[in-house]
Amino acid sequence: MDFLFTAWLGMPVWIWLAFIAVVLAILAFDLGVMNREAHEIGVRECLNMSALYIGLGLAWAGAVYWIYYTYSGTSSVDPQIAAATEPGERAWTAVQLYTTGYLVEKTLALDNVFIISMIFTYFAVPREYQHRVLFWGILGVIVLRAVMIGLGAALVMEFAWVMYLFAVILIATGVKMIVMMDSKPDIENNPVLKFLRKRLRVTEQLHGQAFLVRQPDPRTGKTVLWATPLFLCLVLVEIADLVFAIDSVPAIFAITPDAFIVYTSNIFAILGLRALYFALAAVVHRFHYLKYALAIVLIFIGAKIFLGDWLFDGKVPAALSLSVTAGLLAGGILFSLWKTRRGAANTEER
Repeated sequence: MDFLFTAWLGMPVWIWLAFIAVVLAILAFDLGVMNREAHEIGVRECLNMSALYIGLGLAWAGAVYWIYYTYSGTSSVDPQIAAATEPGERAWTAVQLYTTGYLVEKTLALDNVFIISMIFTYFAVPREYQHRVLFWGILGVIVLRAVMIGLGAALVMEFAWVMYLFAVILIATGVKMIVMMDSKPDIENNPVLKFLRKRLRVTEQLHGQAFLVRQPDPRTGKTVLWATPLFLCLVLVEIADLVFAIDSVPAIFAITPDAFIVYTSNIFAILGLRALYFALAAVVHRFHYLKYALAIVLIFIGAKIFLGDWLFDGKVPAALSLSVTAGLLAGGILFSLWKTRRGAANTEER
């Protein structure tokens, strides 16, 4: 029992286990109840799912408040949390950092929706099978982010200069996003896809929602294992998340080095990616200008690592970070909807 109360990355082990149990329960409910059978998810259903996941992500902020109010937090690697003198101040600071991280990760997921949509279109995956790809993709993401965040937390605790490296990566990423805003990925010439097609037996067509099937080898006549295009689609979705993780993990660590806040905000933002995809895939073009706001947010988050040293005695206040981030993202959404309103009206008329 003593093991459960041992601190790991600044938080008792039992709290980490409780969080993992919550995530597994959500996934079990999603797959076992809401999507037990393959079916095309309608607009109303995906909007309801999106609202549910966003509600769960925001509700977890309440759990964050209780956790940081109850436990001292003086061992936290985040200087603002550790420096708080009152439990209420410490808990509210943690909530602001969590909310900022959640907003940034959720917006980065919007950009991921565009890439996933292109992958599904390329492989001509019917909507009723897309949920299976996204579900298993999310499981891979949870493990991948755990590994990357664990490594990131270890590096941050061991080497303070890593935060400045993250800052440079974020600023460079934000500038690159602005410069290459209208460029589209070339899926046909993706090196991973070429490698898989060269090394694996791949069926010509989909076989329902199966990733692997057994079929006769045309050369030998023996029944062998074949990959389906749905499996290739899943691999590319995982690769897309790996690419986005290179941006999102430094972004959240630049907001707070507290591993518990980093991981929980990441996971709750990602859990709703499937619902977000089905809700926004058809209208993602209406959020085109949100990418500019996101690019500016990444530049701001990276720059505030240096600004914190010069202007704020070590750390930009959590309230200021949350206000600027929320303001930029809200402005990007509203400006996008306003600029694309004519195109949307023309589509409705047709």
